[in-house]
Amino acid sequence: MRFLPVNLNALLVELDDLAQTLALLQSLQSEPVAGVEELIPAARTILVYFNPALVPAARIMADIGARSVDAQVERSTHRVQIPVHYDGEDLQEVADLLGVAREDVVRMHTGSEYSVAFTGFAPGFAYLSGGNERLNVPRRKTPRTRIPAGAVGLAGSFSGVYPQASPGGWQIIGTTPVQMWDLERAAPSLLRPGFRVQFVDISTLSPEALAALEAECAGERVAQATGDAGSAGAAGLRVEAPGLQTLFQDGGRHGRAGQGVGASGAMDRGALRAANRVVGNPADTACLEVAFGGLTLEALQPAVLAVAGAAAPLEVLTAQGQRYGACTYAPLALDAGDRLTVQAPEAGSRNYVAVRGGWNVAPVLGSVSTDTLARVGPAALAAGDVLQVGRDTGLPAVALGEQPAFDLPRAGEEVCLDVVLGPRTDWFTQQAIDLLTAQAWAVTPQSNRVGIRLQGEAPLTRAENRELPSEGTARGAIQVPASGQPVLFLADHPLTGGYPVIGSVASYHLDLAGQIPVNAKVRFRVVRAFESIIHEKN
Repeated sequence: MRFLPVNLNALLVELDDLAQTLALLQSLQSEPVAGVEELIPAARTILVYFNPALVPAARIMADIGARSVDAQVERSTHRVQIPVHYDGEDLQEVADLLGVAREDVVRMHTGSEYSVAFTGFAPGFAYLSGGNERLNVPRRKTPRTRIPAGAVGLAGSFSGVYPQASPGGWQIIGTTPVQMWDLERAAPSLLRPGFRVQFVDISTLSPEALAALEAECAGERVAQATGDAGSAGAAGLRVEAPGLQTLFQDGGRHGRAGQGVGASGAMDRGALRAANRVVGNPADTACLEVAFGGLTLEALQPAVLAVAGAAAPLEVLTAQGQRYGACTYAPLALDAGDRLTVQAPEAGSRNYVAVRGGWNVAPVLGSVSTDTLARVGPAALAAGDVLQVGRDTGLPAVALGEQPAFDLPRAGEEVCLDVVLGPRTDWFTQQAIDLLTAQAWAVTPQSNRVGIRLQGEAPLTRAENRELPSEGTARGAIQVPASGQPVLFLADHPLTGGYPVIGSVASYHLDLAGQIPVNAKVRFRVVRAFESIIHEKN
């Protein structure tokens, strides 16, 4: 067992193989470690999030290190049959790699049973282990920019089904009409860790048998939540202009890793909490997250709002035609017919608009946060949308003492972010490790809620060029793809990734990272060196 640093609140446990990983996961789930908040298993690793205020990392490692990884994991009795059209564009290439006919690939794929080892990459995407041991093929050298939903693929010894259209590098051997991810299903993810999976060749099924399989996979349906609009009274505000991107965000969607769903949530959680405290809401109540300004709201009834986060000019146009400026981090009373505009930020990049009583919007999987990568949560605001407001009775008084938690970064300026090295720092040359902190990295326009794409004069070179098995990735991870130009993962990052992470932005600087605008520059400062700890049982 090897322990690798990830962040101040996370570590990676590395094991010899998938069997050990599943055995340790079963142990940690049946007898949880005090202070551990979430586990994200992968091919040979488990990403462990913990609360450092409750338990130190050393105690976490001691407890996990004492666990047995030799136990035989009990297989689930739940079995899912997935019908497949074996018409994939890589089927012939896979057959050639294995030195067999296309029909033999189909027979091998349908002739044995898989198990769901872990989930990740996207909601509903399951990594299926087992199957025929001959079906071990490498990922494509050049990933495709778009793979359709329902594509059935192979990568290494794993099989999987893409739940939605996305880029990907797996070898595609077929497609299925079955939905892997469906929010109208009682359990949105068709495949969950431990489930047994059997692929079935559609050409061998009668229409009645195929319909029966599709109906079984469709599962129990649930009524979609409608929120609490009935008790909210009249509509609160209307969206006159949504700006570049305005989303509902709250404290995040935690504890859904088993379905391949990340936490998402506000990019600057401190600003979200401050906006809510100003208007007297509970701290993690949903706000509107406004990226780069441009939002205009018209009050349809009297309302009290607050705007926090970026240093953006605020303008109010009253129903009587008067204009005046308003301040961030202060309560703002609007009468019916008044309009509030959040203009482009002078520093920072995202604002948070809270309304007293909260925005009355239906949660998705326990949160109203919109995950732009996973496509989970309410749609982005559009012009003409009418926003409901919750009840404001019984709330505490508005607050007047809120201030920004840090100096907001500006375009053209350098921002210093503290970094914890690991978990794959040893996959890079010493020159690359030195370059990480020696040069300034430009924030490119391709940056978004998934991550900040950085560009440096010199790329980071790897000392280890073998393929990295998929493993959990954390918010703040600095992942380095083949180009050597790093990506800093933010709120909507994928749960797992296949490129090595050289280090992670320290957890206390993640809000600052979420406010960095395009064309700023980032410098990294190492606050914790890389150290792997090998645990050997006596």
